[in-house]
Amino acid sequence: MIVSGFINDTFAASRFIKFSTDSQFVHLYYSRCILDQIDNPNGFIWNTVMRAYAQRKSPQSAIVLYKLMLEKNIEPDNYTYPILVQASALQFSEWEGKEIHTHVLKLGFDSDVYVQNTLINLYAVCGNLIDARRLFDGSLVLDSVSWNSILAGYVQLGDVEEAKLVFDQMPERNTIASNSMIVLFGRTNRVIEARELFNEMSEKDMVSWSALISCYEQNEMYEEALMMFMKMKADGFMVDEVVTVSVLSACARLLAIKEGELIHGLVVRIGIESYVNLQNALIHMYASCGDIIAAQRLFDASQLLDQISWNSMISGYLKCDSIEDAKRLFDSIPKKDVVSWSTMISGYAQHDRFSETLALFHEMQIGEIRPDETTLVSVISACTHLAALDQGKWAHAYIRKNGLNINVVLGTTLIDMYMKCGCVEAALEVFHSMEEKGVSSWNALIVGLAMNGLIEESLEKFSEMKRCRVLPNQITFMGILGACRHAGLVDEGRRHFDSMIQKHNLEPNVKHYGCMVDLLGRAGLLKEAEELIESMPMAPDVATWGALLGACRKHGDHEMGERVGRKLIELQPDHDGFHVLLSNMYASKGRWDDVLEIRGLMKQQGVVKTPGCSLIEANGVVHEFLAGDKTHPHLKEINKMLDEMAKRLKMEGYAPDTNEVALDIDEEEKETTLYRHSEKLAIAFGLISTSPPMPIRIMKNLRICGDCHTAAKVISRAFGREIVVRDRHRFHHFKQGSCSCMDYW
Repeated sequence: MIVSGFINDTFAASRFIKFSTDSQFVHLYYSRCILDQIDNPNGFIWNTVMRAYAQRKSPQSAIVLYKLMLEKNIEPDNYTYPILVQASALQFSEWEGKEIHTHVLKLGFDSDVYVQNTLINLYAVCGNLIDARRLFDGSLVLDSVSWNSILAGYVQLGDVEEAKLVFDQMPERNTIASNSMIVLFGRTNRVIEARELFNEMSEKDMVSWSALISCYEQNEMYEEALMMFMKMKADGFMVDEVVTVSVLSACARLLAIKEGELIHGLVVRIGIESYVNLQNALIHMYASCGDIIAAQRLFDASQLLDQISWNSMISGYLKCDSIEDAKRLFDSIPKKDVVSWSTMISGYAQHDRFSETLALFHEMQIGEIRPDETTLVSVISACTHLAALDQGKWAHAYIRKNGLNINVVLGTTLIDMYMKCGCVEAALEVFHSMEEKGVSSWNALIVGLAMNGLIEESLEKFSEMKRCRVLPNQITFMGILGACRHAGLVDEGRRHFDSMIQKHNLEPNVKHYGCMVDLLGRAGLLKEAEELIESMPMAPDVATWGALLGACRKHGDHEMGERVGRKLIELQPDHDGFHVLLSNMYASKGRWDDVLEIRGLMKQQGVVKTPGCSLIEANGVVHEFLAGDKTHPHLKEINKMLDEMAKRLKMEGYAPDTNEVALDIDEEEKETTLYRHSEKLAIAFGLISTSPPMPIRIMKNLRICGDCHTAAKVISRAFGREIVVRDRHRFHHFKQGSCSCMDYW
């Protein structure tokens, strides 16, 4: 056409350029070259190329072409401006759309309903419902597109009340409008209204069914979502990948693998299995239901894998406890995003592999991937379990430096970390700085204060929580009863226990009863504690009987202790703690034959006593000590400090409590054994590796023994150092010869 000169025939040129822009196989650059060859292109030709740019996701090129059109003095028409307004909407460029709106007003196209509708849509898409509504209300002619556009704006904004007003005023409620309202109801937890509207619809399409099924799935009504999908199929409606993804998600939540397999078969029959979103939903469904082999088969066979595919598979391995497989896949992933790192880090934390959690987090930072709130929750949780306070502080500093949002979960995790590392002031600072506090945040504070010996403050926070109209839950009362238990507040504990049912309509569970048994037992009310166990509406667990056994040992009731101890060994023959407690009771009375019998039972049952283990962090590194440990690289310096500790302890009048050693050996050997308890080794290391006024912070896996407790008090005075020990149950803050627990633990 160019060679023959036919390109200058406006009609022929317009037909040719329409053909080139409509063909997906012809690049837009070629159509633009044709435009440049036409001497006098008319408005139709310009509009055709601009429309092609907008439709092929190059909206900015459409705007550039419009400016060139004006420079060449080509007059736009009422078809030009809808194209340009749509191009602005595609870019969410409100300011550019407003400039075009000005041109519309100047040239008098504002009365055209098509132009008006695209402008309403532009402002609605950009979230400017004030201007969208002004245009809508001022329009002389409104058609169904006008009503749908303004409704879509309110739906996108999540404004239910305004959307309902518009919907109720519509002259004709079409299927598109009803579908939009169902989507909005689903997003705002109004499931009943969504179902009522669905039932009222005279005409339903596939989108209607999909919207309602998604509504059920979003609101965790998974069985209803599955039932609605089955009804949709029974009514003869075709399904697409969108609705199938929603229903597969419901199957994953319900662990309904049989239904999931049927849907998988349906997907294959109708030929939509190649959609990558659907592949990912199937992988997630099989992995959630524990069929990791089926998930792996799908993953390996898929030709179109995206980032979600890899992340879903890693998550699936972790859910099925295949941690090494997850790590192997993680290492081979072509490109790791923040979700990949977060999934793997969270997986390590959830499987109690806390050292690997922190190591992987450091690796993530080397790769300059910015962690999100989910990642940091796992990292801080790992720091809590490892007593890695320095690394936890670093994570908190990172959050502040990068302006990350401290939401309820992240804030609660920080409070828990600081409380479990004995940093009460830092925990309180986090709590008070949180804009939104959930019941979990209050619980972490109440439990943490009690654990750190601040009983009055813990009970006061409970009162403040109620004043703030935050409803306590069962975990809250575990914290409150724990506070009473730590301080021996029997009457207070009874009052709170009774209030659970009477005031808060909460049924105490076995843990609440166990807490009360421990409270009564510690206070020496052994008979009342045993009567409470016998009156429990559920079968007492071994922890509840164990609390009574511990109380019997503390108060020297060997008759009840032997009876309870023998019962516990029968109930749980593989539990080392009960064997050891009963053995120690016999040892304290010199009943060595009975000690040997219990030790023999342990050997016969293959029960191994859990060794005492203490963790201490120094210079960002966590060091672990076992009872009698002789493997630490600084052993020589530690032994030298142990000798110095022994020397100063004797000067202070300390004498080892050899009753804590349940062995029939001489006193000198018993003293040597006591001096090598894991917490004493950790204290010795803390004295040589940290400087005052920094407290020596230790985390122990078992309850601190009486001798170590006495020794730690004396060491804190003799060396002028604060020592913080977190044992299995609570914190002990040793300072100037006294402990925060007031010797009641």
